[in-house]
Amino acid sequence: NSASERSLVNQHLCRKQCFSVSCGKLGEKRVKMVLCQSMLRISRLASCPGRALLTKGNSPAIISSATRCFSLQTVCQTERRYTDKHEWVSVEGTIGTVGISHYAQEALGDVVYAQLPDVGTNLSQKDECGALESVKAASELYSPVSGKVTEKNTAVEDTPSLINTSCYDKGWLFRLELSKPDEITKLMDEKQYEEFLKNSDH
Repeated sequence: NSASERSLVNQHLCRKQCFSVSCGKLGEKRVKMVLCQSMLRISRLASCPGRALLTKGNSPAIISSATRCFSLQTVCQTERRYTDKHEWVSVEGTIGTVGISHYAQEALGDVVYAQLPDVGTNLSQKDECGALESVKAASELYSPVSGKVTEKNTAVEDTPSLINTSCYDKGWLFRLELSKPDEITKLMDEKQYEEFLKNSDH
């Protein structure tokens, strides 16, 4: 019947067109198809968290560059910064995590007691906010940045030796929500802190 014939003709035309495209006879259509597929992939990338917003005309190279920049920004944001009192702080979003450096815990010796600031305490930069005691010394804690304490590490209060065994990980001391984020830029980065340890009288 006519409907069946039309269907066969359409299938034949479709196969012919696909064959022509695959053989390169319709180069322009091939390019258009590739571009469409690329733009579809780019659109999917744009919908993922942390991807750069797209505007018409952006290329995959621009997306890749933007993603690298985003990753670099994240790395920089979580980098530890140090004070001349040997506290460190790393920032994720608006929350700073505070601890003491490897040099500080080594100088203290085996820590046996940790007094940490309570949740809800408002601190200004350089405020005294707690104390650490070891078998041979005691040391005050100073806040490296301004903010409101959101959490303290109760595991350290229960097991102060965590400060010695894992000062940058399990031995962190407290967290606070930053009220003056720009203060971070005035602290020493890793390289500057290493130079400080080499050249300063501690």
